[in-house]
Amino acid sequence: MGAAALGLAACTSGKTSGKTEGVKDLSGKMLQNYPGIGTLGYGCMRWPTKDGHIDQDEVNRLVDFALEHGVNYFDTSPVYTRGESETATSIALNRHPRESWLLATKLSNMSNPSYDASVAMYHRSLEFFKTDYIDYYLLHSVRDQADFERRFGSTGIMDFLMKERELGHIRHLGFSFHGHEPGFLYMMSLHEKYHWDFVQIQMNYVDWQHASGRNCNADFLYNELDKREIPVVIMEPLRGGALSNMAAGLADKLKAREPEKSLASWAFRFVGSYPRVMAALSGMTYMEHLEDNLDTFLDFEPMSDDEKKFILGIADDMINYPLIPCTNCQYCMPCQYGIDIPGLFKFYNDNINAGTYVSNGEQEDYARAKRKYLLQYSKAIPTVRQADHCIGCGKCRPACPQYIDIPAQLSRIDHYLEQIKQDTL
Repeated sequence: MGAAALGLAACTSGKTSGKTEGVKDLSGKMLQNYPGIGTLGYGCMRWPTKDGHIDQDEVNRLVDFALEHGVNYFDTSPVYTRGESETATSIALNRHPRESWLLATKLSNMSNPSYDASVAMYHRSLEFFKTDYIDYYLLHSVRDQADFERRFGSTGIMDFLMKERELGHIRHLGFSFHGHEPGFLYMMSLHEKYHWDFVQIQMNYVDWQHASGRNCNADFLYNELDKREIPVVIMEPLRGGALSNMAAGLADKLKAREPEKSLASWAFRFVGSYPRVMAALSGMTYMEHLEDNLDTFLDFEPMSDDEKKFILGIADDMINYPLIPCTNCQYCMPCQYGIDIPGLFKFYNDNINAGTYVSNGEQEDYARAKRKYLLQYSKAIPTVRQADHCIGCGKCRPACPQYIDIPAQLSRIDHYLEQIKQDTL
């Protein structure tokens, strides 16, 4: 589908009179990779709460400000925020003309995939939003072929959704995906049959080549969609907040290049620089989140190739030198082999956070950094209590309330130290 056909609703100009209530000048024009759709999308899973429920007044304020500045794509689900998200989002949006906002919601039929239950869920979304059409409707969180067949393919619901799209009650039909490559390729094989109008994937500069868990690398997902000219919606551009709250050493590298910009701005510039991205979702709970993201997407500056290389290098460091979630509770102690487990983890984490770890032989002043790191290690952890004395017995593992695989982490630290000593990093 061409870009022009996707511009169903004109968004606001993105202009405002001078300064906002914050310190940023938000008078620029919202990026639109597809005409009529603000590339910064609002993820409605993390609305602000008050007394255990969504704070509707604050939601209204955030939505008003977002619409005023060109954000018009709002992504929700029947299951978000304990089932309250659709209601709160509807109340806020329906205070504005229907043509000024784009609704994306989902068939979240994970617990009951029957045809009747799925149809009922779809109709409830229409009723909640007091509308006779949904702009972007998603099959929620498809994992693989078996998952698709169980929830959609074998239930008959796809015929219903296709008919609703023909009637104009669904303007665009797609799916969100969490899974591995075979599952995604299966969904792509269905493109000729169902004609996916858009697809939502997890994409950020770490998952670009270092996806983990249920996800596959985002570069694979994006390229498969790009070659089919399928518009892309991005979820988790901040990787669950990890890219706005990282180790101090890595944060300092970003700040050295862009002192006035937030850590989050790097993540959003990364995803916004790919032209097939229709919307990059952000769960902006607070006004300062919204203002900061607007500062990135208004008068947007695409990343240069050099900046992409730099930020992907930061991703490599985050993956190669991950923090160990040790709280120093001491439950693993004493080790019967005398190893200072919490001390080792603290030394490792402190150096990651401070940016004093040794990354590779090409880093600036490598020889000095290597000597200092090994000297400080020997001073902090006596030789007989160092990581190389772990035999992997695993007796410490059940005691850890953080479920850290302690022997595996000690082995990783020991291997890292040997690489430093042997100059093989």
